[in-house]
Formats: sequence, C-alpha cells, structure tokens
Amino acid sequence: MERRNFIKEIGMMGGSGLLVSAFPWLHSCTLEAEKEIKGEKARLGVIGTGSRGMYHLNHLLTLPHVEVVALCDNYEPHLKQAAALFPNAKTFSRHTDLLSMPGIDGVFVVTPLSEHAHITIDALKAGKHTFCEKSMATTTEDCLAMYNTYKETGKVLYIGQQRLFDPKYLKAIEMIHSGIIGDITGIRCYWFRNNDWRRPVEHPSLERKINWRLYKEFSGGLMTELATHQLQVGNWVLKMIPETVAGFGDIIFWKDSREVYDNVCLVYRYANGINMTYESVISNKFNGLEEQILGHKGTMELEKGKYYFEEVKPAAGILQLINQIEHRMFDNVSFAGPSWVPETAQKYQGEYVLNKISQTEGSSTVGVVDDGSLELADAFCHSVITGRPAENLVEEAYYSSVLALLGLQAMEEQRIIKFPDEYKIPYLNFA
Repeated sequence: MERRNFIKEIGMMGGSGLLVSAFPWLHSCTLEAEKEIKGEKARLGVIGTGSRGMYHLNHLLTLPHVEVVALCDNYEPHLKQAAALFPNAKTFSRHTDLLSMPGIDGVFVVTPLSEHAHITIDALKAGKHTFCEKSMATTTEDCLAMYNTYKETGKVLYIGQQRLFDPKYLKAIEMIHSGIIGDITGIRCYWFRNNDWRRPVEHPSLERKINWRLYKEFSGGLMTELATHQLQVGNWVLKMIPETVAGFGDIIFWKDSREVYDNVCLVYRYANGINMTYESVISNKFNGLEEQILGHKGTMELEKGKYYFEEVKPAAGILQLINQIEHRMFDNVSFAGPSWVPETAQKYQGEYVLNKISQTEGSSTVGVVDDGSLELADAFCHSVITGRPAENLVEEAYYSSVLALLGLQAMEEQRIIKFPDEYKIPYLNFA
C-alpha cells in the first residue's frame, strides 16, 4: 500500500496525530513525512540475497525513493538471482567490501542469524544506516552490543518486526489500551505449521549454509525465527517485560539430524501476575498462527483482527424464532415476553477491528503480502534519507529478541530463568 492508503486504513484510530503519539515509530508514514523526502532517494546495499533477501528486494522495487546500488552474498546462485533483479547494482561476496563502497547511505542485513550482530555492528560503525532482520542475534550479549553500537554511532537502526506496521495490529492494540476487552488477564501466543523447514541442497557440503535454521551454531530455531514476532506483541500489550520464563522443548517428529527443537512450550510471567504462554509445533498446522489477548470483558485475536465479547446480546426475535423452530423447540415457547433467552442467539462470530483485514495462516517460511513488511521497509528508507531514527522501534525488537533467547535458555537448562538486570535498557512505553 502507498503511505496515504496506509494512514487512511488506520485513520479510524483518531487521525495521524494521535496515531503517531501512540506509536511514534509511525512518523515516517505520515503525509507530512512523505512530502519531506520528495525528490530524494535512499541509496541502499543489501547483504544477504536468499529467500528473505529477495522478499525485501521485491518490496524495494516498488518504492520510488529507493535505489539499490549494491548486493552482497557469499553464495553465488543467490547473488545472481538478485543481480538479475537489479542489473545496475555492484555485486560483492564480502560485506566489508560493500561497506567500503562510496555512496551507500544504508544497508539491509538479511543473512543467517549468526551473522546479524557482527555485520550490523560493522555497518553502523562504517556510518551506514542499517536494517537488520529479526531476531537481533544468537546471544543476549550480542543483542546488547548491537543496541549499544546503535546508541553510540547515532545511526538509524531498524529490526524486522513488521507487526509494528501492520494496520490490524495497530488498531487492535489501540482498542486494547482503550479498555474495550477490559482488564488483561492472560495472553496466549502460538504458531503451528506442518513442514520440516528444510530446503534441498545440491551437495552435502552446502547443508549448513542452506539449512542454517536447523543448527544451533547459526539459529535459535523456533524461538528466534518465529517467537520474536509474538513475544514483542505481549510486551506491547502490557507495556512491560516479563520477569521470568520457564518451558520445555524437544525434537519429537523431525528426527533428521537437526539440532533445534521442532516443538516448544513456554510460560512468560509478568510482575502483575499475568502469564503469557507461547507454543510452536511444526508437525501439525491445525491451529495456525495467533496471539490471543484475554480480558475480563472479551478477547482480541490480533492476527485475525477480530475481537469477541464475553457477554453476547441475544439475537433478534425473528432469528431466535427461526432457531427454535429448526431445533423443534417451538411448541413450548410463547411469542412474547422473557421467553426469548440468550441461549437461542445465533453463534457469535466476533467483530473485525478494520473493514479490510489481511491475515496469514502462518505456513510461509519467507513472508506474506500486506503484513506490514512493505511499510516497515518504506519507513526505514525514509529514515535513511532524513537520518532520523524511529522512536522505540529498536527497543521493541531488542526486548523480543532477548526474551526469545531467555526462553531458549530456560528450555535447554530446564529451569526458571529470571530476566537479568544487566540486559534491561530504557524504554519509554514501559511502566
């Protein structure tokens, strides 16, 4: 969507001024910001041109204020497919060579997770505004090092948490904070798929390069590849971070020499006593993908963009009459008065937070259309031109990345893990 359509879509929240006040990282999506960069271009390099890298490159193709001038990958087939999309871009096999190229304003880091931290730090220190895919890093130490480098260099840093730009999430969070479902009493997050997460390789020597998500040296598995999206939502809703986490993980189905769990189940506990559960299984897709926010007045399902009230009004009298006739209850029911009981109401289907909802069942391992990713990339390119960071965006991503890693630690060590004080950073939205 164009920026003006994006703002129009979420304009029901009270106008862009109130919207940006509640979600300050959206400043670059306003019409004023669009005018601010008129005629300007962000000259970008993209490091990592695999499936997710190509996903971003196809988005960048649609943005008029972007010029992709450099591409980097140490796997030639991937580099060639990206070069076919941008034939005028210079190509590199080492990220340090790309960072030394004059005229690059910003870079996308879309590499395996184990490469995120050192490439992002190199890019920031080289004076480049940087977009790094989530999660931030494979260790909490590296997450903090990335954050500190961002603060020290003064350069823009974005992390790939696209839910922060998804209209249905923005509207739903605003409604939750307004009290529509009452006091929050629990959060349930889950992501179910049924595929092995494995990609074909031309030679065994390429196994770890292509299937890096399956090996601990390069990946945290389900926690760093999926959970970071949803753990961020829990913090966003409650405006705080959990104090502790415990859980279990194992390899129960895909016994194919992978090292990362194929199923996980965790509980994150907040200081106010609320628990956020997280579950992911990749051998059954029945439940799909969802974040359910439970309140004493109702429930919000963020991925579906729907909410449901606890107390549902009875259906109209004629609908109740039809219902009872269909169930052969008509003979004993009078036509008027209190005999029309709520139990005869039609099945409650919930309400949509927006008129236009785009959702995914969670099966894609690359990305989907209209999930906020395009708006996120667009916002980053705006920040590259202006040099202005997106307020609170890095902090949201930092905490979700660290929480995913703490959850992984809790499962591996089979104990309750407390959030370490030394990894807490300032964040305006937290109490």
